Amino acid sequence: MTVPTVSAAESLWLDTASPATYPAPRDDVRVDVAVLGGGITGLTTALLLKREGARVAVLEAARVGSGVTGCNTGKVTALQSTILSTIRSRHGPEKAKVYAEASLAAVELVAELSADEGIECDLERRPAFTYAADNTEIEAVEQEAEAAGEAGLGTRLVDSIDLPYPVAGAVRLDDQVEFQPTRYARGLAAAVDGDGSHVLEETRALSVETGSPCRVHTSGATVTAGQVVDATHYPLLDRGLYFARLEPTRSYCIAARIRGAPPQGLSISAGSTTRSLRSYGDLLIVGGEGHETGAEEASRARYDRLEQFARRHWDVEAITHRWSAQDPTPYDDLPVIGRYGPRSTRLFVAAGFMKWGLTGGTLAAILLRDLLGGRDHLWSSTFDPSRVTLRAAPRLAQLNAKVAFDFIGDRVRPVQTGSQEDVPRGEARVVRDESGKTGVYRDESGGVHAVSLRCTHLGCLLRFNAAERSWDCPCHGSRFDVDGAVLEGPATRPLERKQA
Repeated sequence: MTVPTVSAAESLWLDTASPATYPAPRDDVRVDVAVLGGGITGLTTALLLKREGARVAVLEAARVGSGVTGCNTGKVTALQSTILSTIRSRHGPEKAKVYAEASLAAVELVAELSADEGIECDLERRPAFTYAADNTEIEAVEQEAEAAGEAGLGTRLVDSIDLPYPVAGAVRLDDQVEFQPTRYARGLAAAVDGDGSHVLEETRALSVETGSPCRVHTSGATVTAGQVVDATHYPLLDRGLYFARLEPTRSYCIAARIRGAPPQGLSISAGSTTRSLRSYGDLLIVGGEGHETGAEEASRARYDRLEQFARRHWDVEAITHRWSAQDPTPYDDLPVIGRYGPRSTRLFVAAGFMKWGLTGGTLAAILLRDLLGGRDHLWSSTFDPSRVTLRAAPRLAQLNAKVAFDFIGDRVRPVQTGSQEDVPRGEARVVRDESGKTGVYRDESGGVHAVSLRCTHLGCLLRFNAAERSWDCPCHGSRFDVDGAVLEGPATRPLERKQA
């Protein structure tokens, strides 16, 4: 019997974590290190620096853990779909080995910090799997197993895993971690705040002066620091041209209450139709359906396909949560962690975790701790933001050609309607007015929300994301709500609101 879908809440992790409130600064703040971003990258970096005696301030535009840290599948693992074989093919086995070693170190650090700080985040050790959904994916699984073995991971090939449908094979890595990421992030924040260090919520960083000392200008006070770390997930400062080297993509998750036991492993398919699976109590979590940010296929059908997959293989009682996340992928498939530019001595960055930010953000914190402390690290050259990867140059050119196409193409695209009155309830349209193209959304009660379609980052025109009811930038991934408030950077300024 088919059970009707109930109205689902937002992210499971944000829904099941008690809120923590840290005040925005009323007066200027002076510390040793300012960390921009209150997700797992920024908070872990701040805690490791504080443990070494630094006074730190974490600046979060919204609430700690409320960004991509609170909108993922909650997996921390060194086995990440087929990333190791991808890195090996593009950069060679030594770089793949460094990535594997750093990822394993991140898994252990998460477990260590959780225990040391007494963070109750439902942390469990689980096996991770990359599986072949059918025979066409066998080669990809075998290549990942080979790359993982070369990199020193204790993986092994298996014929089956704890899923209610057959697989053509899988590679397995034991003793990885699942947890409740928002509770973990808030536990980190509690450990950072105090003793001369600060966690500052609702404090959006707007610009950074990298003098001696640095000054971070925020939506409230000014934060003065000797060093600054940009851990905003997508670098918010245009210096370094990171927006030209990172491709933002979105992906989706659902949580389903099912009858019977959910799978206990951390599984993900190797093919292009990704299905990422884990359990949380009696809930099944299914992720996938990724696409480029700003793509026109961003619709509720993404969630529908995940639900159909869950119902096809499990006895689903109800869909309890739906959520999505955004991740930037570097053109050469390695994170960027280190000095913001070749000559930077005070400004550092961490980004480009390719949908594995809980692991990547933690390994970034390990590396940043040493770099900010003036120490060399064996991982530095692998993740150096200033590296040049000639083999990936065609992809870089393709990425920026797409940006140019979107920038010009959306300007000549015809409007969808000539009047705000023609916009149906629950939908959005592009309307032309005397000032150009306006994005108009009419909510379910009939209220009209009108904003400029010009992204406040570099001026690309925005597209409506029907799945999330947001205006998204196809060029560099900035996102805004229907009233123009910034949801995701690199934009820091809201859209101009238009008269409704």
